[in-house]
Amino acid sequence: MSITRKKTKLRISPDAEKLTAEAISLASSGSRIEDLYWEAKLLDRVLKLLKNQNQAVIDAALDHAFRINPTAFEYLADAVEAVAESMTLEYEGQSWDVLLIALPIVVQTKYQIPSGNLTHAMSSEVAALLHRFVIAQGAYLSIVPWLYSIDQLPQSHSKTRQLLEQMSIAAVAQSDLKLELENMPETISVLADPRFILAAIAVPKGQAIFRWQDEGAGSLERSQSLKDWRENLIAIAPEFLPGCEFEMLLPDAYFTNCREADKRVRPLSLKAAVNYLCQTLNVDPTNLACVVGAFGDEIVDEFRISFSLKGQSEIVYGVVWPLYDRESVSADQLSDSTQDGTTLKVICDTLKSMGIQEVFKHAVLFSADMCDDCGVPLFPDRIGEVVHAELPEDIPTQQPLFH
Repeated sequence: MSITRKKTKLRISPDAEKLTAEAISLASSGSRIEDLYWEAKLLDRVLKLLKNQNQAVIDAALDHAFRINPTAFEYLADAVEAVAESMTLEYEGQSWDVLLIALPIVVQTKYQIPSGNLTHAMSSEVAALLHRFVIAQGAYLSIVPWLYSIDQLPQSHSKTRQLLEQMSIAAVAQSDLKLELENMPETISVLADPRFILAAIAVPKGQAIFRWQDEGAGSLERSQSLKDWRENLIAIAPEFLPGCEFEMLLPDAYFTNCREADKRVRPLSLKAAVNYLCQTLNVDPTNLACVVGAFGDEIVDEFRISFSLKGQSEIVYGVVWPLYDRESVSADQLSDSTQDGTTLKVICDTLKSMGIQEVFKHAVLFSADMCDDCGVPLFPDRIGEVVHAELPEDIPTQQPLFH
């Protein structure tokens, strides 16, 4: 799932330069008719690159545009995501609009969050709820019988497009979806994380996709769709998420919902970490202290939050707070955590709301180092060194790091 910024070398290929130039032209357009011209060229070039599996060119163009023209980056990111998650399919003489959607569930547990196969009965129940409360009347649907973790989602725009093309045919033809799901990556064991069900909606070209677009008798407001969706899905979710607490987001376009779920889980991961440490170490939140550091190459890609016992220097736990495509952090914001709405203030406010009184913030950008031996993130201590987060030896086996 390409929702985090990719890093590339400063020199980019001619194809990436052309893609960036068209995005800049679109950003500079002064009329809707010129917008349409540049949009068509941009979407056409992106489609060719995705079909040829040239993800590296797209990543380079996104990174270059982000550096030199943030507005052009927004247009380019929108174009890439649109082509990866939506398409027009010609099938038996008819044109169909197809959209890949994500059904996110933000989950917290004291045990392990499940992922993997959904039974035919579970998939059918979810599909029935989509037809009742989310998708427009008469829309066709294809659903993947799998509960995805972040690690198992398509890891690039081109792979997302491949999945969409397979699902679009299954949706329009109302045939069985044949995917290789046996060799999915292993899921990292964490106590707070999103899970996703993926589906493709197909409608005759130009018709409504969602219930809140539908002007007929089956129309629902978006807020009512969300209410009905939550109330009914919560009745069946324990079948595939036993022992978990969860929050359902409204099914919507793939990339938008992946970002929204990832953002929702970040403060939940901090809260789950505090609860875990308090139970494991048998301490009150006021006995914990935190160090917050920004990590990345040239720009901030993520914050890493270190936990220690108050008055001690050893880092006992760590949480990663990633940033996504549309988020940025300036150098001024690293040295000032009082600005409303900034990521650093949100992190500090979340920790303080959990009862942690001592939060130290580094005002420098750390290199995003990982352990050479085991590959886990390293976390900052109070004096600015990056170290392993390790519980005391007399404590039961540590749970994996939150992300």
